[in-house]
Amino acid sequence: MHALASRLRQLPPSCGPVRLIGVDGHAGSGKSTFAGQLAAALGGVPVLHLDDIATHEELFAWTDRLLREVIEPLGRDETARYRPYDWLARRFGPTRTLPPAPVILIEGVGAGRRALRPYLAWLLWMELPHEEAWTRGRARDGEEQSAFWAGWVEAELRHFTEDPSRPFADLLVRQEYEGYEVLSGPNGTPEPDQEITHSNGPSAVC
Repeated sequence: MHALASRLRQLPPSCGPVRLIGVDGHAGSGKSTFAGQLAAALGGVPVLHLDDIATHEELFAWTDRLLREVIEPLGRDETARYRPYDWLARRFGPTRTLPPAPVILIEGVGAGRRALRPYLAWLLWMELPHEEAWTRGRARDGEEQSAFWAGWVEAELRHFTEDPSRPFADLLVRQEYEGYEVLSGPNGTPEPDQEITHSNGPSAVC
């Protein structure tokens, strides 16, 4: 993980002074856990969770709000201000601030959508088939969320059909029994000294 963190720090800024790193993948694929560990390896950098941006009414129609409240201010080297959504109360909570930082992670389904890619230094994709990811997600959320998951699956399928992220990923991340395997993605052009390998070579585990 620390080797990956070191590589991310070396990337050129992509959104004002910020190296914005997207972590995308299907719901239940382990994005939040991985992003948390990567943020810690980076010295505790901020993580923006797209669950705080999406709402029941806007599962994926949040692009304009994210650009206006977060991406554009960061691009101007200003502090972003947004109101995270409370999924239980079904309303927005108090304003939260996100100052510019050398690296900021943005994780969630849709972090690699086409409207955000111009602002990303790199896009990471959690490499887990959607059926397996959804099974994990349903088990995590319990029976009381079964109705929500039925609607979510349809919305996610439609989103990735219209606006796929994986073809543009710089890295693919696979969760292993211990740690993660990091592979070059469809859009990746690793340098010779990068600790990133294709699947037919030795694994780089962090």
